[in-house]
Amino acid sequence: MLDPTFRCRSCASPNVTLVLSFGRTPLADGLLTQDELTEPEIMESLDLVFCRNCFLVQITQTVPPEILFCRSYPYFSSVSKSLREHFAASATSIIDRYRVDRDSLVVEAASNDGCMLRNFVARGIPVLGIDPASGPVAKAQQDGIDTMCAFFTKDLARNLVAQDKRADVFLANNVLAHVADLNGFVEGFRTLLKPSGVAVIECPYLVDLIENCEFDTIYHQHLCYFSVTSLVNLFRLHDLVLADIERTSIHGGSLRLFVQLNGYPSERVLRLLDEEQQAGLNRPEYYRDFASRAENVRDRLVTMLRDLKRSGKKIAGYAAAAKATTLLSFCNIDTSVLDYIVDLNEFKQGHYMPGNHLPIHSPAKLQEAPPDYLLVLAWNFVSEIMQQQQGYRDAGGKFIVPIPSPAIV
Repeated sequence: MLDPTFRCRSCASPNVTLVLSFGRTPLADGLLTQDELTEPEIMESLDLVFCRNCFLVQITQTVPPEILFCRSYPYFSSVSKSLREHFAASATSIIDRYRVDRDSLVVEAASNDGCMLRNFVARGIPVLGIDPASGPVAKAQQDGIDTMCAFFTKDLARNLVAQDKRADVFLANNVLAHVADLNGFVEGFRTLLKPSGVAVIECPYLVDLIENCEFDTIYHQHLCYFSVTSLVNLFRLHDLVLADIERTSIHGGSLRLFVQLNGYPSERVLRLLDEEQQAGLNRPEYYRDFASRAENVRDRLVTMLRDLKRSGKKIAGYAAAAKATTLLSFCNIDTSVLDYIVDLNEFKQGHYMPGNHLPIHSPAKLQEAPPDYLLVLAWNFVSEIMQQQQGYRDAGGKFIVPIPSPAIV
């Protein structure tokens, strides 16, 4: 039952339709210590809806960001080689395209451990990172990246402008979907930008999520799931122009948006708007089909895992990723199915997954207690993971990739 008081996060319309309900799930990235295993866990409803007015897809529940991002937040961007390479290429492209130099200021919201900004610092370009998670912020500061521990808001933007800090480039990588006050965030970077400035924003693309059945990327940190249509409608509310778009393969398919205070949409923007119209992204039927496919993937994966367990096979998981929380919860996968999970991030090792309490170990565990199968829970980095674990594969180990369709490789 949807909350009748809910209003669209972009246009405030009450006219929303339920797409898929995951029930009550634990919080992604809410990893537990051993002492916390016996304590009550936070469980919240996870319902995906579609706004019939501005066409934004979103979840209805808002967990306070202080709970999601400020309590020993375990995500460090620089752990992933793929992300490091992606951000390095992105930074070089931005520097060349907008002639960013030592007289410019680059500001990044949700800068994490400085994985993106370090590429500008290496070129002598002034930067300012803004992030609410103390652990990643401390790492960035240790590495010489000017970073403040705070949420980016329109009030913070006004304070920076009052200090004569205005951005030539404003970066927001995988944060727009996390923001409860969506309009406040957009108004904030509009305030902070110089008249000639540009906001370069990356966010997962709804079309890729739907087409590849990436239902596990739906969790409480991700409040919104953007199409180009919904983004244009959002930016129009703030007199901003979505001037250009690039599509990238990162995180299962993302958009890199170039947002300005003036100008006109590029041919790429117009083409994607037309493609979305033709595909039916403005109709609820498009999302009902997605929900049906998500349930089918769940059923097939559960059957596969149960058949393997019945035949005496040992199965472990790779990556205590945020998306793993949704997948494991939706599929009711627990310690009766997986023996353990491994993760390269040392911060996560020694903790337990929320909900199912699966223990998280170093990848060295794969040599100590090798499973027959490894369920890849961060399937968006499957090539990197398989390369890291070539020894496991050479020894006969097999990988299960759950998305977009369960397969053994």
